[in-house]
Amino acid sequence: MAETALHEFDRDTAVTRGGPGVHDVDLSAGWSIGHALNGGYVLAVAGRALAESLPHPDPFTVTAHYLTATLPGPARIRTDVARTGNTTSTASAGVFQTDDEGRETERIRVLATYGDLDALTDEVGTTAEPPPIPQQAECFSAADSPEEFKPEMGNRLDLRLDPHTCGWALGEPSGRGEIRGWLGLADGRDHDPLSLLMAVDALPPTAFDYGVQGWVPTVELTVHVRAMPAPGPVRIALSSRNLAGGYLEEDAEVWDSKDRLVAQSRQLARTLRRR
Repeated sequence: MAETALHEFDRDTAVTRGGPGVHDVDLSAGWSIGHALNGGYVLAVAGRALAESLPHPDPFTVTAHYLTATLPGPARIRTDVARTGNTTSTASAGVFQTDDEGRETERIRVLATYGDLDALTDEVGTTAEPPPIPQQAECFSAADSPEEFKPEMGNRLDLRLDPHTCGWALGEPSGRGEIRGWLGLADGRDHDPLSLLMAVDALPPTAFDYGVQGWVPTVELTVHVRAMPAPGPVRIALSSRNLAGGYLEEDAEVWDSKDRLVAQSRQLARTLRRR
């Protein structure tokens, strides 16, 4: 019987155990944003190594500090388990790459607590509401984007941006710091907790809506995964309230097809160029 082909995300985040607390991975250029890899993708790879190192399967809270730009190619992930408990476990991870001269550089440092989302209760008390995004057919797809906003990673995604938050693509940023859209994976894979680590960093940065162009590298990113996502694309709302001194914060909410808030994040990012 022929072996079932892996979805792109599973193939490109697969890690191989190289010894106690060590995992090796070949980071795919398919998740590039310019010369570097998307921070959410790299976080998901580290998240998979952590899942294989802990007795609990799902990320509850994950914080990453981005030290240097991660490049396509081989990498090594070193994990260190701090504590294992009945309901949650905590560990750290570092993603390292070695250059042609044998010098090793740490790319990101992660601290995470894992648990079991399926074991959570169904109780919900919230004032949060799903973002007002038009239906997918009324949103802009990647095929509608200007060439300068088509990174290689876009080929891995089915991204549909809310036209009300796309003025920046036409040279008319709103200045509100808001970007919203639908996000699926291009090969039809449904979202899971690991792909949510990527999803919070998959849309164009809110810096674009402030009129800032160019690379917007993440300095720090914290993700809270709140529930197992239902099948289908998710809706993501990004917002920022403060761009100052060349840095901005970006908050993300991720909602699934059952109108549940399944992930939240905040990141601090650096703006390198202005229009």
